[in-house]
Amino acid sequence: MQKTLVRRLATLAMIPATLIGMIAVAAPAEAAVSFTTLQTQVVSLSNQERVKAGCKGLRVNAELLWAARGHSKYMATTGKFSHTGSASSTFVARAKAAGYTAARSENIAWGYRSAAEVVKAWMKSPGHRRNLLDCGARTFAVGVVYSANGTPYYTQDFGSR
Repeated sequence: MQKTLVRRLATLAMIPATLIGMIAVAAPAEAAVSFTTLQTQVVSLSNQERVKAGCKGLRVNAELLWAARGHSKYMATTGKFSHTGSASSTFVARAKAAGYTAARSENIAWGYRSAAEVVKAWMKSPGHRRNLLDCGARTFAVGVVYSANGTPYYTQDFGSR
């Protein structure tokens, strides 16, 4: 189980905005639920966890959304699961390329079929939990992209402004 969590989760990555696409990789029929629904559900569940822990809920930032969706697309397209993205980019570099200058942290995951599953996994992982419950964060975004075989890839980026 621990190896699976470590393999599925990580805590920092991103991709240049010029390589970021806003479309899902998988055909809708292959996806259990739409990527926009999953994104919205992860945002809601993440904010519920934050409020339970005494932090304020976060607002979604469009620039972080661009960066998160782009990194999820990169992972879904290449099959690489890492915080290091295209051209060895970091989540900070990808956020800056998307126009966001105060990137704070990142959570990634793959394979979870529901928002509840992925948020639960992040909450069980100390590093991901720390990112999710960081009361210093002010904004965030969740990007979900399905691979060609229907596997969802998740990126959750946090920011300070």
